[in-house]
Amino acid sequence: MKFLDQAKIYIRSGDGGAGSVSFRREKFIEFGGPDGGDGGRGGAVWAECVDGLNTLIDYRYRQHFKARIGMHGMGRNRAGANGDDVVLKVPVGTQILDEDNETLIADLTAVGQRVLLAKGGNGGFGNAHFKTSTNQAPRRANPGQEGQERWIWLRLKLIADAGLVGLPNAGKSTFLAAVSAARPKIADYPFTTLVPALGVVNIDGREFVIADLPGLIEGAHDGHGLGDRFLGHLERCAVLLHLVDGTGEDVGLAYRTVRHEIEAYGAGLTDKPELVALNKCDALSEDEIGTRRKALALACGGEVMVLSGATGAGVQDCLRALLAAVDRNRVAERAAETVEEDWRP
Repeated sequence: MKFLDQAKIYIRSGDGGAGSVSFRREKFIEFGGPDGGDGGRGGAVWAECVDGLNTLIDYRYRQHFKARIGMHGMGRNRAGANGDDVVLKVPVGTQILDEDNETLIADLTAVGQRVLLAKGGNGGFGNAHFKTSTNQAPRRANPGQEGQERWIWLRLKLIADAGLVGLPNAGKSTFLAAVSAARPKIADYPFTTLVPALGVVNIDGREFVIADLPGLIEGAHDGHGLGDRFLGHLERCAVLLHLVDGTGEDVGLAYRTVRHEIEAYGAGLTDKPELVALNKCDALSEDEIGTRRKALALACGGEVMVLSGATGAGVQDCLRALLAAVDRNRVAERAAETVEEDWRP
């Protein structure tokens, strides 16, 4: 299945059915009176978050979604049938934005969430609705209301607890394959990861989700390489794990390059907790590890972990540090939700 995390689609709700102008005409009934029924309501367009989807590929080959119109009213006070609704099924983590690709309409983060995107037009009244004591034979009926139409953007942001960042070929895919059942493509050339990948990590009887993103290069925010379009998937992560290739010539420059691209992207990523790790230590001597660890610590201004995704050295300690950061984030989120619920004007 191809991975698609952004799609632009056109939606239109159904028009309401027109009301009917009709009079009851039967033998031996002298005063039949008006009996025109109302028109049916047009179908609406909904978006629903469902389980079992992890991409927006369904909206790659179909971009127009139109709900059914309501049926017209008929005589004998028969109302028209309502039009069928259209339900757009999207994966967990989908954001729905207006045509400007900036105005947020809805953020669907749980299975079962539904949001109304376009309301169907109301059906028109038949002439039986306008009967009064002074107007006992009305010859008018309302047309149905028109439906709503709009272009919207669907943007998927994967829901993961931790995100992997780094330059291409920093060992992110190898790390993900070592700690989870995910099997991303691994090769000895850059940009083997072309789309984000998720893996479920089990450590000390606990589970959390890690997202592996394509590598960033200098100028990614200007569209170089694969650009920074996949960084949106990190916005939901609680912590970032920055992997630096220990076999590179300048580990400090490698860290600063990726960090600059994250800062240029913005969206609150710079405020997220970050763990820095010197990867591929199995290819280095003890002296080289010590030298490059100090250089990387000087560049990031914090503690640097040493690990190897290929041999598993230092991986368990790294996962425990990630889990602790995720737990701290969850506690902070619950505290913030409690404050909002307890607040009174």
